Amino acid sequence: MGKRKTNRVILEDLEVIDAGAKGKAIAKAPDGRVVFISNAVPGDVASVQTTKKRSSYYEGNAISFSKLSDKRTEPECEFFGTCGGCKWQHMGYEHQLYFKQKEVENNLKRIGKIEMPEPLPILGSKEQYFYRNKMEFSFSDSKWLTLDQIKSDEIIENRNALGFHIPGMWDKILDIDKCHLQRDPSNAIRNFIKQKAEELNLRFFNARKQEGFLRTLMLRTSSTGDVMVLVQFFHEDEKNRALLLDAVASKFPDITSLLYVINSKGNDTLYDQEIHCYKGEDHIFEEMEGLRFKINAKSFYQTNSEQAFELYKVTRDFANLTGNELVYDLYTGTGTIAQFVAKKAKKVIGIESVPDAIEAAKENAQLNNIDNVEFYVGDMKKVFNQSFINEHGQPDVIITDPPRDGMHKDVVEQLINLAANKIVYVSCNSATQARDLALLDETYKVVKTQAVDMFPQTYHVENVVLLEKR
Repeated sequence: MGKRKTNRVILEDLEVIDAGAKGKAIAKAPDGRVVFISNAVPGDVASVQTTKKRSSYYEGNAISFSKLSDKRTEPECEFFGTCGGCKWQHMGYEHQLYFKQKEVENNLKRIGKIEMPEPLPILGSKEQYFYRNKMEFSFSDSKWLTLDQIKSDEIIENRNALGFHIPGMWDKILDIDKCHLQRDPSNAIRNFIKQKAEELNLRFFNARKQEGFLRTLMLRTSSTGDVMVLVQFFHEDEKNRALLLDAVASKFPDITSLLYVINSKGNDTLYDQEIHCYKGEDHIFEEMEGLRFKINAKSFYQTNSEQAFELYKVTRDFANLTGNELVYDLYTGTGTIAQFVAKKAKKVIGIESVPDAIEAAKENAQLNNIDNVEFYVGDMKKVFNQSFINEHGQPDVIITDPPRDGMHKDVVEQLINLAANKIVYVSCNSATQARDLALLDETYKVVKTQAVDMFPQTYHVENVVLLEKR
């Protein structure tokens, strides 16, 4: 079975037979245990160095290949394998879609244990690269060195980085000069900011010591051509802050929204921070089927604009509205789905727990002259109760798009009590969706299901299910 090395084993010539949860490739060890491999593709035959051993499985990395899969393709990005972002770049896109669809079906059958119709084919993304409208990068004064850099005799004096966290290492940043996820001018802006910061001798952040000046960079682009740039500083230094931001504004005069934050707290989340508008507007616009959505630095908006449009069309088609229905849109966020389906409904009521999101939803509805939507803020399991229903009416159709954890059991209970004719369940995690569908199964049957790929090159996939009352 191989050699032992500090309690690790090498499993030789394993045939990789599947792709599983979190994008891991799957093989079987000679002792019958499942082996989860982080760097292989179904169809490979590889020797695997184990990193973890449990009673029913191993985890490990392929260290050599005796056969390469015909499902492989050449990754576009030179940082593939080091950067944790696009774990499936080495697999052809048609195969990515196949394994995403398979995972959704497996989850609905195995976890949900429900009767399933034949799923509609997964909807692939037209753009397989440069599809994200929002990217976040971190500054660091101690960049991650690649194995080649460590092995070389080259002395690397400049350890500044502007890029991504190495998976599992909160303080290590991989310096990136070209990312294949966000369209231009994203790379140009990021590279210019790094170069200018070094010219000005500005200190990049050190997460361990909690010191330095430049902390994070957020870039948002929209399908309308708007661009938002937000630089997060660890402390105020008005002179240097202005030097950097003026240089950015001068080099990229078309930036719609140039923002900054001074954040000296322990973490770099923005939600409790004051956002300062340095130049231009404090927002950008996204557009979808003639609707305009105002997006500020804290707004949630689906990160693949083109595929969000496809996802919402599937949702609206599944709801099959005639114009007479009262629709409840649960976990409405900034109200994009609510407004998208409004013209086909009598009235739409959106519920969401984040007050800022509801403010944005109301503002966007006004902007779009939609007067048959209402938005309410509150914790779903508390606000979505009988007195709410008594006040706002019995819904004909419910659309629900919960976070990754799925719906709280009290919310599922309330859906069963409400007994709306139809529920359209949009999910970014088919495992928790399957759990919720099992709870709904006595009252509702699954009539349609369709996966939508929002994130090419990754293992993530959305799934839309139509439920009808039994």
